[in-house]
Amino acid sequence: MRAEVALGALLYTLGLVQGSYKPSPSVLISRNTTLPLNALDASYTENSTECTVVPYLSPPVYVPAFPSFDPAAAQVYRYRRQQSVNLGSWFVHEQWMTPSLFTCASGSHVSELDIASGWGDPASARALLERHWDTFITPDDFNYLASIGINTVRLPIGYWSLGPDWCAGTPFEGVGSVYAGSWPRVMRAINMAAGAGIGVLVDMHGAIGSQNGQPHSGVSDGVAGLWGDEGNAQKTIDALVFIAREVMGISNVIGLQVLNEPNNVARLPDFYGRAITAIRAVTLDLPLYVHDGFDIDRFSAFVGDRTDFIVEDHHSYFVFTPSDSAEPAAQHTADMRNTVADELSGAATRARGNLVVDEWSCALTPQSMESAGPNGSEARRNFCTAQVEVYTNTTAGWSFWSYTKEGCDTDPGWCFKSAVGTALPSTFFSYPETTKWTDPGRIAGLIAGLGPTMPPSSWGSKRSGSGRRHRFEAIKKRGDARERGYDTGYTVAKAFAASTAGMSKLGFREQYVADEMVREHVANEDGEAFREGFLRGLGDGERDVANAVIM
Repeated sequence: MRAEVALGALLYTLGLVQGSYKPSPSVLISRNTTLPLNALDASYTENSTECTVVPYLSPPVYVPAFPSFDPAAAQVYRYRRQQSVNLGSWFVHEQWMTPSLFTCASGSHVSELDIASGWGDPASARALLERHWDTFITPDDFNYLASIGINTVRLPIGYWSLGPDWCAGTPFEGVGSVYAGSWPRVMRAINMAAGAGIGVLVDMHGAIGSQNGQPHSGVSDGVAGLWGDEGNAQKTIDALVFIAREVMGISNVIGLQVLNEPNNVARLPDFYGRAITAIRAVTLDLPLYVHDGFDIDRFSAFVGDRTDFIVEDHHSYFVFTPSDSAEPAAQHTADMRNTVADELSGAATRARGNLVVDEWSCALTPQSMESAGPNGSEARRNFCTAQVEVYTNTTAGWSFWSYTKEGCDTDPGWCFKSAVGTALPSTFFSYPETTKWTDPGRIAGLIAGLGPTMPPSSWGSKRSGSGRRHRFEAIKKRGDARERGYDTGYTVAKAFAASTAGMSKLGFREQYVADEMVREHVANEDGEAFREGFLRGLGDGERDVANAVIM
């Protein structure tokens, strides 16, 4: 395994491991490179070795008080179909997204550790980062996202985000004081999202030792030191358990992602199994997300073999390989609607529907865009729209990378705010028609009055005629599993649509059915009948909700 780590470092140094990952800086920043700085963040003079951070006297930030856990609301947040964005470069920094923070970084100027180790001293680095944490994303951003139908965010953090104690014995140990105010701000971010009815997936983006040696895991040496070092593995699991304890009682936390884009090493499933077991000793209910290491088949089988709420996360990019560049934009769009859709559909089936695409973008290479000529904007829009449609129809949710960045206005490929209404649709609601309604109380009233007026038509002749209708009523009274399932499914459709977290549709259907059968004590021999009824009732309920809110 040590040879594997050394090989990874060599490939990184040669620039040969970028393949499936998000972009890495193509040119390292030198001390005499001038980059745009955020207003009041810092001052830097070209050809000078002095970097001065403007003092930032932030008032103390404490872990906020969250409302009491609401099981009904949490169920909607966790099981609903996700329309999501990543909040990248907020707590885990990437040079290509927030270059101003790297101007006076140390070392290679590409990773979180380089920022924390630079800027003259830890106090200056702390002031720089605390200002960024306080201003980069605010409650206004969450309200904006909710207003266009985004119901979830993925929040990347690193182990250093947990605070100085978690930096001990790691490369961050000497700069742990930089993160004294980090964890309260992470929790504040979750609370801000709750205020807008938005769920949060907490994502362990940087593991102790690094899961992939990439700069977005916090390091710049290319070494994936999580693998082959039992100490790093156990410390990462301990950090995950800490996070689970902190967030499991927060209604709008939809889950915890164990790792982001780990190297697909032989021991990855074993690590996931150990981490899941440790977290399940703390909470049986919190959904856990596992990235597939870009091996979608391997981990759809891993998830499919389990019964608890484990979700496979797959990332989908089309800009990193020579074959990506050689393919015209129109062909990428065609591939998305055919081969990619088929692959995702098959993986979702194997994973019991527990599949999300939690990183994707509208980015295409200049070579791919050249083929579109003057119609480049239309070509990008077709490609992006195809992704939204395919990910919505084949998985339980998606999350765009990323919400914002420096230079956002001119980057619809990677910046969600720039892409909305241009490369992407203008809204993303589960029920698009709800954009016509501004009174949630009126919607809830309409939904509350809904109810099935007759047995599902798809059961046809078995339930037609007075004699058969009488038999249907008798079966219902005896608690027929299929009818129980239908009633439950219909009720769930209404409950998710009427939720105070915003009109939603059930996303993780098979997981919900399985968990509901446990909650309702459905006998094993009645399971398939209950499932059939549930899915039909859910479909009828969602149809009736849609009709009610547009009539």
